[in-house]
Amino acid sequence: MKSETIEVTISCERSSCSIPVTFDPKVAFGKVRAPVKVTINGFTFRSTIARMGGKTFIPLRKNNRISAGVKKGDGVLVTIEADTEVRVVEVPSDLADALKENEGLWNKWSKLSYTLQRESVESVMGAKRVETRRRRIQKVKEFVTSKEG
Repeated sequence: MKSETIEVTISCERSSCSIPVTFDPKVAFGKVRAPVKVTINGFTFRSTIARMGGKTFIPLRKNNRISAGVKKGDGVLVTIEADTEVRVVEVPSDLADALKENEGLWNKWSKLSYTLQRESVESVMGAKRVETRRRRIQKVKEFVTSKEG
């Protein structure tokens, strides 16, 4: 499996942090927006390489920064490898039931990107109160309804 190990400095702008990609991902992985597994300090997470504003980077979410024990300005050794495994989000039963109430909603959900599915599930799972969880499930349904396809 193709991988690259690079030494970089964690970059942050406002509340958004990232890992600069210092090589051409199209050459290394066959495309710029390549799905990858990233390992920092022994912690591995899945992501996708992004390119915006002329910069190529991997988004570094807060929970991944905490798990890897890194912060803005840290110099780190990062291993980036092609992620060829199928990405599947485990949908909690109450969210799945809500999406299946409407005939086409579950099909639309199934066509959403891994990231959108994951973020929606994390929102629902992060609710501490039953009322909050119900409200977030409703928001996910509205979000899915608004999507094309």
